[in-house]
Amino acid sequence: MAKILVVDDDPDFVNLTKRILRGKGYEVITAASGQQALKVMRKEKPDLVLLDIMMSYILDGLDVSREMAQDPELKDVPVIMVTSLTGARAQGIVPSGEYIPVDEWIHKPIDPDLLLARIEEMLRRKAS
Repeated sequence: MAKILVVDDDPDFVNLTKRILRGKGYEVITAASGQQALKVMRKEKPDLVLLDIMMSYILDGLDVSREMAQDPELKDVPVIMVTSLTGARAQGIVPSGEYIPVDEWIHKPIDPDLLLARIEEMLRRKAS
């Protein structure tokens, strides 16, 4: 089964997400910061990354996705950006019209069925 990296500084979110993913047979690895995530990615070679946008600093997740896009070893790993930002708050943080190198966005709180459907879709796309 696929290996998924969950990157978030909220231990409750990480634990809940791990339970959901392991319940479907996925191998789950975790990281609590952007820098830790990049180290784990290079070592563990995940099939997909769930990446929180705001961690140790406000745009930590965006910086990770940009670095992944520039790295030949990581650029093809699908990224689902996870955020609690919506509407005007998100627009104030992420500049309008700026390209963000992620494959999908999911908003917290996460619906487990939606999360699993998006993961399955991303993994199917990667395999084809």
